[in-house]
Amino acid sequence: MNALFPLLASPDDRVVLRVGEASLTAKELARRCVAHARALEARGVTQGAHVGVWTQASLDTCVALIANAATGFVTVPLDPKLGPRELGHVAADSRPVLSLAADPAAVAGRLPGVPVAPLTLEGADGSVPWRTADRAPLLILYTSGTTGLPKGALIAASSVAFDLDGLARAWRWTHEDTVVHALPLFHVHGLVVGLFGALRAGGALHWLPRFEPGLVAEALGARRSMFFAVPTMYHRLSEAASQSPALVAALQSARVLVSGSAALPQRDQLRLEQLTGKRVIERYGLTETLINTAVRVGAPFPPGSVGRPVDGLELKLFDDDRRPTLPGAMGEIAVRGPNVFLGYLNRPDATAAVLDAEGWFFTGDLGTVDGDGHVRIVGRRATDLIKCGGYKVGAGEVEAALLEHPSVREAAVVGRPDADLGERIVAFVVVSAPVEPKALEDHVAALASPHKRPREVHVVTELPRNAMGKVVKSRLP
Repeated sequence: MNALFPLLASPDDRVVLRVGEASLTAKELARRCVAHARALEARGVTQGAHVGVWTQASLDTCVALIANAATGFVTVPLDPKLGPRELGHVAADSRPVLSLAADPAAVAGRLPGVPVAPLTLEGADGSVPWRTADRAPLLILYTSGTTGLPKGALIAASSVAFDLDGLARAWRWTHEDTVVHALPLFHVHGLVVGLFGALRAGGALHWLPRFEPGLVAEALGARRSMFFAVPTMYHRLSEAASQSPALVAALQSARVLVSGSAALPQRDQLRLEQLTGKRVIERYGLTETLINTAVRVGAPFPPGSVGRPVDGLELKLFDDDRRPTLPGAMGEIAVRGPNVFLGYLNRPDATAAVLDAEGWFFTGDLGTVDGDGHVRIVGRRATDLIKCGGYKVGAGEVEAALLEHPSVREAAVVGRPDADLGERIVAFVVVSAPVEPKALEDHVAALASPHKRPREVHVVTELPRNAMGKVVKSRLP
């Protein structure tokens, strides 16, 4: 039997889950999962039913997410910060029979027509059949919805198991590792890779409900750790570490530092490496496919690489007509393998647009692949492929060049209509020191190539970002 979480089938007395000062051993977690399942059954909730979980900062939130997955309920993770429009859509689309919250009063009435119950459910002792890594839905994860209402991606248990096992091989992830992260639990990074990954590997998770460099240092220094974070967190850590020997020592003690959800600027990578002697490794994934590529622990990788495909997954680059590109050329990334989602809930049209008859999922991301199979992401096809003066330019290439200027802290690049060029390259930057736009234009032209020069550079106080730290380019002025 391929149990999704083998740890729960044969639990011991090791602490496997910690949130703040609260913790649970494997045996305590297994008992809580059984009680959770029995309590849902007593409320008339059957296996396979959709159950919402508000991802509030609580140990009980982690327990509910694990228990739903381990005992056969389909979880709809709910971001407490979502507005009424998005929540109304999620409720109507996924139709959860119940939502669970650590603080029900804080979310009462926010999910139209769906009752809310406390997470600490009282249930009978006993045993349950633990969920296997089958092809049935495990999660409904809603996409960011940057181009309209979010779509619910149906993720199978077998996809989660396949992907986590591939990451375990890539990162040499074992039962001896404790994952430390401060990521939200309604996205793949924090929920699937962080929470479920720790249990699948048989290790432990220390979740920090809020990100603070001091809390990270304390958590990392306590045990053999793997640290998962997004680039904005690594930027703050690099700044804090320059003034904190304790934080430097804590980062040095981590076995693996992993960055994801957006590109890690090389400046922050180099700064952390200089401070700690450790290189942060990157991976690349999407809601619909989980993690597609990962840098292997202990293996060399070129700057800017998000690694090679996870074992057992196929990756190809395609042109605008969905024909394979020539070697070395930029193209849209497509992947095929057991990690690919089951489809969008109630949206066969949207599913057909991204998943072809041969099983290739077209990601919408633009990338390149070198001779050793290392993948590099250069942007999104919809927003980051800029056709300027007959050239195809990836916005990510220009952003990377801008971030190498000592005065630029953050950068976002888009294409805007231009009567002469077709599209002109427009940059938005957050700076740490005054700098002339012309100097930044020349910097990109010299570092990348002249045709990648921004035609406009706008200095802004901040870039619009979502909960995972990704820049939302549709909200740029």
